[in-house]
Amino acid sequence: MKDEIALAGRLVREFTQKGLTISTAESCTGGLIAKLITDIPGSSAVLKGGCVSYTEEIKHRVLGVSEEILRTKTAVSEECAKAMAEGVRALFRTDIAVSATGYAGPGGGSEKDPVGTVYLGLATAEKTVCMRIFLPDATREKVREEAAKNAIEMALNA
Repeated sequence: MKDEIALAGRLVREFTQKGLTISTAESCTGGLIAKLITDIPGSSAVLKGGCVSYTEEIKHRVLGVSEEILRTKTAVSEECAKAMAEGVRALFRTDIAVSATGYAGPGGGSEKDPVGTVYLGLATAEKTVCMRIFLPDATREKVREEAAKNAIEMALNA
């Protein structure tokens, strides 16, 4: 967890200096991204809020992920991760938003996206992008930690 804490500290420092704000939309990470950021003193200057959207209902109703995406692409997909990031960015009116949706295990998964698959979304005013990570032999905890770390790195590189 040292790497994740160091990255979160860097995010808070850099975003504070640049006057940027961030929000999070999390499913499989269960709020870990927001927790890592809020562990850093001064994080209230950059983190406006987050949403743990663990169900499709909340992804749709709160974040605005379309029912079509959920039905045809599923909640664990590039399209859903992007829509989650865009939805939470609009909800909290932030400069940058990150999202995480995936299968941390031990159950779940599909042939296309087995356990250990996570889609990370990033939305800014200029673009929305997605990164897929796959950790086939990782524990549930490790999948969540790696997803949070990668989401913070995405925000830093945006």
